[in-house]
Amino acid sequence: MSEIKSHEFDGFLQNAARHYRLFVIYGPDRGLVSERAGQVAAKSGVDLNDPFSLIKLDVGDLQNDAGRLLDEVNAIGLFGGEKLVWIRGAANEKALVDSLQIIADSPPEASFVVIEAGDLKKGSGLRKIAEASRAVAIIPCYADDIRALNSLIDTELTSENLRITPAARQVLLELLGGDRIASRNEVRKLALYCRGQGTIEEDHVNDIIGDASAISADDAVDAILKGDSQAFLHAMQKIASSKTPMFLVLQGCLRQFQLLDVMRAEMDEKRLQPAQVMQTLGRHLHFRRKPIIEQALRSWTAPAIAREMSRLQSAILQSRQRASLEDTIATHTLLATTLQSARKG
Repeated sequence: MSEIKSHEFDGFLQNAARHYRLFVIYGPDRGLVSERAGQVAAKSGVDLNDPFSLIKLDVGDLQNDAGRLLDEVNAIGLFGGEKLVWIRGAANEKALVDSLQIIADSPPEASFVVIEAGDLKKGSGLRKIAEASRAVAIIPCYADDIRALNSLIDTELTSENLRITPAARQVLLELLGGDRIASRNEVRKLALYCRGQGTIEEDHVNDIIGDASAISADDAVDAILKGDSQAFLHAMQKIASSKTPMFLVLQGCLRQFQLLDVMRAEMDEKRLQPAQVMQTLGRHLHFRRKPIIEQALRSWTAPAIAREMSRLQSAILQSRQRASLEDTIATHTLLATTLQSARKG
């Protein structure tokens, strides 16, 4: 298995990526998956502006034509040279899994394959094949930790010759995470706002990104988990009137589901009851919120939590790409999650 851990990726990209032809990049952070796939593609040396050298496919294209990936990998380019086949939206589709098995057994000499996948569980078809083959570089992408977020902030601000005070950094860190592209865009927006000022202060962060009220955000997330649509809409009205960005409520909800995912995995693996998991992984929660989280653990299965995290991540990315529709995207997505909770409850 050639698994590239998060802290190893930069070194791998510079020194070892050229030794591989096949890459499976997966994880819950869609923005990070997309960013790293782009970095791997750029490192291949293939001309990404040449439509004869770069073939982009959606995984649905393979379901309609099971042999499409093999055909593209083995086809000789019109003008010769190497090709890159870039597949997006992968999960564990049989056509893709079967094709990857064949390609991994006999790696191509003139083609690269980059596969972008979602959050693949251990033992799933795509991961099983990739992890068993030395020909495949498998790159998991999980939500950025504090070290990764600090590195992201430093990289973006240094490029603009900006510094940031410790207090401003702490506020900014609390507003980032969940999706790498969304986080990077927020830092770039802050850098653009402060260009030429030398140092970023706490007020700058609050002015351009905003600071969500923890209480109102928690109220909305709790209403979502309880499946209480009226309480959810009331909380969202309070948040909107306080000028808090709806994106932050989406992010708070995603973080809550990420915690549920960890707790549920612990329950299923060790056959524990929700109350037992709450005693270990839920000790930091406010006592008023613990019954809500415990009930959610009873209602939500691991696959359902994974699907909801994927929807929330997609909504976060859309809200950053289409800022004018941020409120609409957030409200519709979170209301749908609320209704799912109500059905499960």
